[in-house]
Amino acid sequence: MEGKVISSYLPNKKFKIALTYNVKPKEESSFERTPLTPNPKDAEKFNDTYAEWDTIETVNAIKDSLELFHDVTMIEADEYAFDKFRNVRPEIVFNVAECNNGASREAQIPAMLDMLQIPYTGSDPLTLATCLDKARTKEVLTYHNIATPKFLFIDALDELKNFQLKFPVMIKPVAEGSSKGIFNSSFIKNKSELEKRLKENFEAYKQPFLVEEFLPGREFTVAIIGNNPDTEILPIVEINFNELPDGLIPIYSFEAKWIADTRENPLDIFTCPAKIDSVLEEKIKKVVLQTYKVLRCRDWSRIDIRLDAEGEPNVIEINPLPGILPDPQDNSCFPKAARATGLSYQEMINKVLFTAAKRNNLL
Repeated sequence: MEGKVISSYLPNKKFKIALTYNVKPKEESSFERTPLTPNPKDAEKFNDTYAEWDTIETVNAIKDSLELFHDVTMIEADEYAFDKFRNVRPEIVFNVAECNNGASREAQIPAMLDMLQIPYTGSDPLTLATCLDKARTKEVLTYHNIATPKFLFIDALDELKNFQLKFPVMIKPVAEGSSKGIFNSSFIKNKSELEKRLKENFEAYKQPFLVEEFLPGREFTVAIIGNNPDTEILPIVEINFNELPDGLIPIYSFEAKWIADTRENPLDIFTCPAKIDSVLEEKIKKVVLQTYKVLRCRDWSRIDIRLDAEGEPNVIEINPLPGILPDPQDNSCFPKAARATGLSYQEMINKVLFTAAKRNNLL
């Protein structure tokens, strides 16, 4: 654990907290060292099934951070969680649970808590379900005139008959996170390759896919803590794709995130704060705040931005349950941005708790 916690980030109250979580099974063998250009049919070699779930190290780091000041009960996000909530009756829940089944999985724990009238950190079920569905997210953004790459929602190959997007394009499972299902081979240059890859991916992931135009510009990710009028944008992180191994496309793919970049051989892939001029910084912040507001995110989120050919920021992903690996040697963007403001990991966790407690009038 790092640093000393500054009391100004903490409520003057000791809470009875439940921490809801999912832990990667057999995490030591989750990702094998197989070639960096996988075919989606070989996805089982990478075992990306639990890519969204946390490591036991992360769950324990969150627990330890909260236990510095509060009583914490651990509740695994499984079919027994509802009864445990009823029995424990926590004052507030710190939720990092991803769950496992269906496109509503990130919304399942918050829905239970809403039914039981138990406050929790983070966004509500509607926002979590919307943000996990990449196509629905982009529909909302488009309605509000927030820039996002042109796209198609595809659940059958015959829907490509009137295809009008410009190549190259990216294909992404419509309801996955943590770069799950986004490989080097997800970068598509022509129609025949698109048909072939989509057919393979439909078989592998059993869900529709998002097809979107590839943006050639720089990529950033932006961490946010707070609620209006106290929403705070943390220092912007840039992803340095020139640090990727030869042969990898300049995207933050599964290979880049989980295979090429390891604790044993870390890539110098992030710059925080990003080296950008004030004009671009303000443009990114404006887009991020608009996105956070229209999608009704609460307490914290991380929003991914990519520049188009004209250098304008486009939203490519919203993460209302951001990854928070605790080790500074790991490339985890939300803690990296928090550290850039002077927050320790413990302070970051407790600041999110403070934000949610304040929103729920618990202070």
